[in-house]
Amino acid sequence: MAKQKNDVSKKNQTRQIQQLQKTIDSLEKENNQLKKENEELKNQINSLMEQLKKDSHNSSKPPSTDGFKKKIKSLRKSSGKKPGGQAGHAGHTLEMVENPDHITVYQIDKCEKCGYSFPLDADAADAADAEEVYNVESHQVFDIPALKMEVVEHQAEMKKCPQCGFVNKAKFPPQASNIVQYGVKINSLISYLSNYQLIPLERVKEFMTDLFNHTLSKATVIEMNRKIHQALQPFEQTAKDKIINSSVVHADESGFYCENKRQWLHCASTETVTYYQFHPKRGKEAMDEIGILPYFKGILIHDFWKPYLKYSCAHGLCNAHHLRELIFLIEEKNCHWAYDMKNLLLEIKEEVDTEKAKTGSVCLKAESINKFENRYDTIIEQAIKIEQPSPSPITLPPPAPLNNSDLQLPNKKKRGRQGREKKSKASNLLTRLKDHKDKVLAFMHDFNVPFDNNQGERDIRMIKLQQKISGSFRTKQGAEFFCRIRSYISTVRKNGINVFCAINDAIRGQPFIPIV
Repeated sequence: MAKQKNDVSKKNQTRQIQQLQKTIDSLEKENNQLKKENEELKNQINSLMEQLKKDSHNSSKPPSTDGFKKKIKSLRKSSGKKPGGQAGHAGHTLEMVENPDHITVYQIDKCEKCGYSFPLDADAADAADAEEVYNVESHQVFDIPALKMEVVEHQAEMKKCPQCGFVNKAKFPPQASNIVQYGVKINSLISYLSNYQLIPLERVKEFMTDLFNHTLSKATVIEMNRKIHQALQPFEQTAKDKIINSSVVHADESGFYCENKRQWLHCASTETVTYYQFHPKRGKEAMDEIGILPYFKGILIHDFWKPYLKYSCAHGLCNAHHLRELIFLIEEKNCHWAYDMKNLLLEIKEEVDTEKAKTGSVCLKAESINKFENRYDTIIEQAIKIEQPSPSPITLPPPAPLNNSDLQLPNKKKRGRQGREKKSKASNLLTRLKDHKDKVLAFMHDFNVPFDNNQGERDIRMIKLQQKISGSFRTKQGAEFFCRIRSYISTVRKNGINVFCAINDAIRGQPFIPIV
């Protein structure tokens, strides 16, 4: 009996131990799962906090997303000068003209002191010398004349030949080819308002009603833009050829909405020419169809969007992007190497700007280039030790003796998400600076290469402004009109030409054509 009781007691103890072991295993599994979830949540929180801390001065976010509470520190250095016009600056002010359009004379009829009545007629017999006007003080008022729609009627004579009886009719000019039509100036004004000032079509209609008491339909406004779009066809092809043959080109892209679908506006530009085109895709497929970068052999300035690197031309990276990313690492991650790299890039830029001012300089001196490249390499080497340390060897514990329970086959685990391990932002930036050193420092080897891609960013910013003011494009036709007309407007502005006059010339069939 005692032996049976002992056996039962041992079995109960064994059963209890097994249950406790199962409970421990379950708790360990649950604890490991909670640790994993906790780590994932921490990473998500850190990622969200990083997004909240980003603004236009430490990332590629536009200034419009900064809000009103954030005080943004500009990347520009203070010049030390006071705001406003500087000493010796000519300035611009309203000045009197020699030949005003109208003159209004105000006469004196009574002396303010004694009440003597002056004769208003200067030729009166009793007018004394003292009563003659001996001086005039002039004030000029600059204003806009009364605005109204002016209608010009064109009449073509018809004469019957007395010899043969043929009825001859004079030819109408191109601006009066239809029985009733709008003129060149109002066409130019509508295009100026909708494509340059980015005013929505409904507000363009209101503008014409309020100022001229004349009502336009949206279809009329669209038709006016269509005519200008068609007239600018020779300009567009010449602009593309000009960009392809340029030594340095800025490239950028930005998303917008057309027909409630995500589209991409691609921009290629120089200091004198701008070209816009939209496409459903953002990458190389779109750029190939646009037909500029596949034929370009100069230096392409961009913000390290990977598809740009697939083209065989030379490349220069935007260091304004690098500075913003380095500032984020300095302020939020306290990275000392980022501080050193930021100061080095600014120091190189300052020396490049100084050397550019000297006539005949096309690049930095070899001595300066070697000095800056050595410092660049040293910073990269130090940063690699911090951001990408070599993994320490793993020491495995000695194998434990096998029990019968260890011989059981383990449950097959589910495979997790495959792929490369996500790197930190500091590591990604470091890799870019290391692998693309020649593209980062291209601006000191060739003074034709700019330090940043600000030209491209300024040109592409217009589509963001257009979306804020006018909203999305309802039709692809409207987007096509905008791209070509806006390319023309941006180009003439860069060449110092009056936009309104340039649109007038385009409607008359003589658009501004950049010299290739």
